[in-house]
Parts: sequence; C-alpha cells; structure tokens
Amino acid sequence: MDGTLWDAVDTYAYSWTQVLKEMGIIDKPLTKQDIQGYMGMEAKQIYKVMFPELPEETIEQIYQNIIVKTDELLPKMGGNIYPDVLEGIEQLSRKYKLFMLSNCQKGSIRDFMIYTETKQYFCDYIEYGSNHQPKHINMKTLIDRYNLKAPMYIGDTDSDRKQSDLAYVPFIFVSWGFGKTDSYAHKFDSMKELTEYFMNL
Repeated sequence: MDGTLWDAVDTYAYSWTQVLKEMGIIDKPLTKQDIQGYMGMEAKQIYKVMFPELPEETIEQIYQNIIVKTDELLPKMGGNIYPDVLEGIEQLSRKYKLFMLSNCQKGSIRDFMIYTETKQYFCDYIEYGSNHQPKHINMKTLIDRYNLKAPMYIGDTDSDRKQSDLAYVPFIFVSWGFGKTDSYAHKFDSMKELTEYFMNL
C-alpha cells in the first residue's frame, strides 16, 4: 500500500505527532523526512526502533493510540495516490484476483479503500495489525485460502522482495516507491507500464 499505491506519510507524520505530543514523548512535530525511512516496517516495530529507550508497555500504548488517531484521520486526509494507480487497479481487477498485504496497523487498508473507493476491486486483504504476522506468512495465508496457482507480489522495497522469496512468490518491483532493490522478477517505472504489461499477457 504505502509506497506502491500511495504516499500517505504526511498524514502519518501528523497523526503520530498528535499522539506522541499528547503522551509527552516529543515536543516538536514529526516531519515526513523523520518517518519516511520507516515505511515498510511492521507497524509496532517502527516505534521500538524510534524510541528504543521506552519500555514495552509504553510502546504498546503508542501503538494502540496511533491506531485510534490514524483511523480518525486517514479516511479524511488520505494520501497522494500515485499516477494511474486507481485506473490500473480497476483494469487489473477485470482480469486478475487482486489482494492487498501491508505491514500497516489494523484498519489502514480499510481506510485506504474508503478514501480511494476501491474496495470492490479487491478480493481480500491482510494487515500486519490484524494478526501480527510477517508478510510471507500472510502471503501464504491468502494463497491457501483462495487456492491461488500463480501468485505474484508487487512492492517497492527490498524487504518486500525478501518476504516474497520466503513465500516462494515472484516479486514485482515498482521503482516509484520508498525503497530500492536489484533483485526482482519484473521491474516497472510507472503504474501505466505495469498495467499494460499484465493486461496484455
């Protein structure tokens, strides 16, 4: 989702700032630059890395408070959707079963679908926040649940590539996101290019 379909880091920075200020953990606003490097990590792990000195119970409280704040703000503030993404999702859904996986907190994929009005194009989704499992486990869950024969994972980071490898799923790299990798089955530089390639297979 983040870095592949849209960039909502400004919204995350704003919502995280509200929570962390209220909890007395920071005294100045977080910026996009402060948190962009954490995108793609499992949600709770981000706060452990950002604040290694804090006890586990405080990290858990941060995590729970940010879930509430993000659920409030994300459907309203949304993010910057990458060019041709909405059109590409609609076209691809005519030919393929589409699923979404993210390391985001529970509710964020739903919020994305509300903001973009795309729920009808996806068969199912799993967020890290719903079961606290890594992406490769969630990939296998969807593969088994829907008896998928030739799944592929589309992502924007080398972490996505590693998780795809663990699930024995070909990795499709999109270069417009937050990360880089030199290992992939296919690489695309625009959603339009990706959509045309798969629609013409």
